[in-house]
Amino acid sequence: MSTTSIPAARIGGHALPGITHDVIDPATGDAVGSVGWADAADAERAVDAAATAFADWSSAPARTRADALRAIATDLRAEVADIAPAIAAESGKLLAEANAEVEFSAKYFDWFAEAPMIAEEEAGRVTPLRRFRIRRHPVGIVAAVGTWNFPLSIPARKIAASIGAGCPTILKPSERTPVSSDALVRICERHLPVGVIGHIIGDGQVITNALIDDPRVAAVTFTGSTPIGTLIAERAGRSLTRTCLELGGRAPFIVRQDADADDAVEHLMVAKLRNNGESCIAANTVFVHSSLAEEFREVLASRIEATRPGAQTDAEVDFGPLIDEAAVERLTDLVERAERSGSRVVRGKSGPEHGAFMAAALVEDARGTELYEQEIFGPVIALVTYEDEAAVVEEINGWGVGLAGYVCGRDLAAAEDLADSLRIGIVGINNGAPNTPEVPFGGFGASGIGREGGIDGYDEFTEQQSISIAR
Repeated sequence: MSTTSIPAARIGGHALPGITHDVIDPATGDAVGSVGWADAADAERAVDAAATAFADWSSAPARTRADALRAIATDLRAEVADIAPAIAAESGKLLAEANAEVEFSAKYFDWFAEAPMIAEEEAGRVTPLRRFRIRRHPVGIVAAVGTWNFPLSIPARKIAASIGAGCPTILKPSERTPVSSDALVRICERHLPVGVIGHIIGDGQVITNALIDDPRVAAVTFTGSTPIGTLIAERAGRSLTRTCLELGGRAPFIVRQDADADDAVEHLMVAKLRNNGESCIAANTVFVHSSLAEEFREVLASRIEATRPGAQTDAEVDFGPLIDEAAVERLTDLVERAERSGSRVVRGKSGPEHGAFMAAALVEDARGTELYEQEIFGPVIALVTYEDEAAVVEEINGWGVGLAGYVCGRDLAAAEDLADSLRIGIVGINNGAPNTPEVPFGGFGASGIGREGGIDGYDEFTEQQSISIAR
């Protein structure tokens, strides 16, 4: 990837400069680009542009909006060779995964091009005395606040829904990964009226607060940690600004006694190592039934020992660098503490000497360690055994967070019953990649509010009006 310079903001079709900061490749620590940072006054200008665009875009026919979304999807696919290397370089994920992220992002635009038509088909009701029309109106200007681990697909699933619903949207991406989102916004600008999409980069707290505090912003959609999401919800609550929050979790991976150990490990490796383990739905703690524990541990330990981290463009490695060296230090410390407390640790192969690399690790008998109590967010697995499935469900549901989870077992009906009993937003049964644009995605409890994807993701950005007509 060549060195790229990204403006601080794209507002009303114009690029604005700002105080320059480097964009860092976590594999090398070197700058792969530079980005300007905007300020609160720029956030106000972005809302000005969105407010000017609102009347025309909110009243545009659903087909017009759908055509724009499909055109954006087409351009994303056409430019994958340019966008994917940028995603890999600034986020640390493998290039193959970055290519897949571009396609996944395009699918969100495809899906939300269809959503208004599907929603309209569901909009009629009839009683003996009345006929009802249920109309969906755009909620208003939307602030979309993204994070660094999926720098293209997280913004895509937000703005595809909000723009598709008729809402001008201002994207505030992570300042760590602005190149990917800038590419997305530039594509969007080609197909949308001026002001319908804005892009503003800068200090997360300053810019996000400025957007939330503007009374013209009707909704904020955020992906990130539960502590930051809580602050956003509190601030938005002062003005009753609508929130859609996709926050953290502790995704359990439950291996039932009737599971195939080899098959379960295959799904676990996908659920754990995708995006270097830095995913809100990454498998966190593995619960394996005691009757299968020895076989499962043997298979899993063998796989972990063979894993190797490396540069994003190396097709022979299993995962890339973490986002920065602080992330490596945090996880290394947690693993070492668990080892000192008596847990057996199985480690994978080491990566390059320089850069934010760490070996994968399996921490056995992890219950009682600090690692077990946290969202791991990296290539480390906490493993425990269990006897009583009901007790596992009770424990997991007592965590108070429930974004994603996984169940492996041959008896699909029993596996589905187990999934149903979990207070978790999305559960993969015998698969490690459960999410897709067509279904709602979000969490229970402290894992968030609202849903992204599916018709529910579209309705996050609409107000429903019921019109009652006498028969």
